Amino acid sequence: MRTLGPDDLPAMEALTARNPVVNVFADYRARLTRLDPRWLGGEVWGYHVDGALVSACHAAANLVPVDAGPEAVDAFARRAAAQPRRCATLVGPAEQVDPMWDLLRKTWGTGREVRRHQPHLEMATESAVVPDDQVRRRTAADLEALYPACVAMYTEEVGVSPEAGGGATLYRARVAQLISKGWSYARIDDGRVVFKAEVAAATPHACQVQGVWVAPEQRGRGLATRGMAAVVRMALADVAPVVSLYVNEHNLPARRVYDHVGFNQTAEFTTVMF
Repeated sequence: MRTLGPDDLPAMEALTARNPVVNVFADYRARLTRLDPRWLGGEVWGYHVDGALVSACHAAANLVPVDAGPEAVDAFARRAAAQPRRCATLVGPAEQVDPMWDLLRKTWGTGREVRRHQPHLEMATESAVVPDDQVRRRTAADLEALYPACVAMYTEEVGVSPEAGGGATLYRARVAQLISKGWSYARIDDGRVVFKAEVAAATPHACQVQGVWVAPEQRGRGLATRGMAAVVRMALADVAPVVSLYVNEHNLPARRVYDHVGFNQTAEFTTVMF
């Protein structure tokens, strides 16, 4: 095992291409940073057999294994355990994350929360649901309306405010960055966001949606279903040929929405939060 660098980018792209939708986050980060540690904010570890890259692990704010078999899982866990934990989440396909966490928790202790059996969903065609034509790709002019909704979504989903510990400036910059990429979608009524979602990562193969949220007083009215149909339509047209996301097992209302929109489960994720 060794740390990958810019010269390893072709091999990393070939590795993620084995399952390009499930691996969209690691693929996106590799392409974006060119595997340069200065831009990664961490490292990507590569596990080789007979000189060929067979597994990898994105090791930065998110610890994400890629095509990691038992030997690679063990190697990645030992490397992670040998240094101070710097990741906020360990996330990825359950068959890789679960055994990795079994090893890491002996050193790192219990996580703040472990979310198992998260359905990973995909769509490659527009929804049969009529999309909400009030859901639009947002611009910098919408930042003031979008930011409070993003904070509310994050706090509800993660259980901790993104502004905690002085994180407001960094989180606001992240929201602005997604808007600038054309990856922020929302319905805004009378200056207030009632539905929103963002693309978090995108490659030539797929994109991953995050941050799906409906204002609490508007829930149960079909806004999420029609809104996600609109997001899928726009993302397929302008971002990537497949739209993906993963959802908590216990979030039955969200799972019903994605089922109605037309998403299909293709994998199962586990997320460990610290």
